[in-house]
Amino acid sequence: MTVPRLLTHLLGVAAAIALTIAGTATASAASTSYVALGDSYSAGLGTGSYIADGTSCSRSVYSYPALDAARLGLALNLRACAGSTIADVRQNQLGAISGSTGYVTVTAGGNDIGFASVLTECALPAWMSNCNGAIDTAVALIRNQVPTSLAGLYADIRAKAPNARTVVVGYPRLFNGNDCSLLTWFSSAEMTRLNATADLLDSVTATAAGAAGFTFVDPRTTFTGHAVCSNSPWINNLTWPVDASFHPNRNGHAGYAAVVAPALTSSAGITVTAAALQTQAVSLTTQGRANAAKDAGIRPQLVAAPDLSSPQARAAAAAAGVDLTDRASIARADRAAEARQVAFRTAQGQPVVAAG
Repeated sequence: MTVPRLLTHLLGVAAAIALTIAGTATASAASTSYVALGDSYSAGLGTGSYIADGTSCSRSVYSYPALDAARLGLALNLRACAGSTIADVRQNQLGAISGSTGYVTVTAGGNDIGFASVLTECALPAWMSNCNGAIDTAVALIRNQVPTSLAGLYADIRAKAPNARTVVVGYPRLFNGNDCSLLTWFSSAEMTRLNATADLLDSVTATAAGAAGFTFVDPRTTFTGHAVCSNSPWINNLTWPVDASFHPNRNGHAGYAAVVAPALTSSAGITVTAAALQTQAVSLTTQGRANAAKDAGIRPQLVAAPDLSSPQARAAAAAAGVDLTDRASIARADRAAEARQVAFRTAQGQPVVAAG
């Protein structure tokens, strides 16, 4: 091949490669396909209005993915399901993404550390609970298991949706140091440790997202001033139905949507109308029903209200000298037991107000 022909050939190859790259980028940028993966924090549990799709996933048009899809003009497939672990997301939800998917969001990890059961334990009076032990177990899972699990999930997403802009979304802190419920017994130290555990999970998640080349959205600053028992709570306290407890309400999901949208696209978006959400509800209901068999085995992890009438509570109360008919007696014993636990952990060099 002569030099002129060689140059012509090389220029032709370069042009073809450039067109291919440009075509791929354009296709990705032009795609309005948006798939929301994850657990209850993505599905919309806590908003109080759920799609009747034949599942217990608690998907809602008031979830942050639905709000952002309506705002940004994206075609949403809401596969997130309340109760999903990282393994559930990998097994049941990734079939919704492909090379033509333009946008992906994912929130996962909270169910892997059993955060609902940790909250259930910590909500009990200290004289009948082992809150610190439950937190220690969750912290160990975050450090030893969650990073590998998230890395596997993110690798799967990258492989299945290589052209998508993927945004990993974290969890907010739940508490502001005030327990305003008459049904729960969270101490200040316990709430601080629970918040620190959420911080640790977000830190580990952010590191895994960065390693995968994904964007991490941290909601904690946005939720500052809106914790449980604040003047303007974006997170439900222990409530009925109980499955909505300690999940973002509609204002919380609107707050989530406000910080996630810029990470998805720089588009200014449009005003979200009731009509747009109703149209979306029809689409999401059809999608949910089509995938109901996949979601049949998933159940939300619930925070249980303390039951001081149970045999276990009566036995613990008798051992602690507590009069279960007198709230002041319960409270005094709770404070005394908490002080003993703090003193013991301090003496052992164990974390008292940090995740360790």
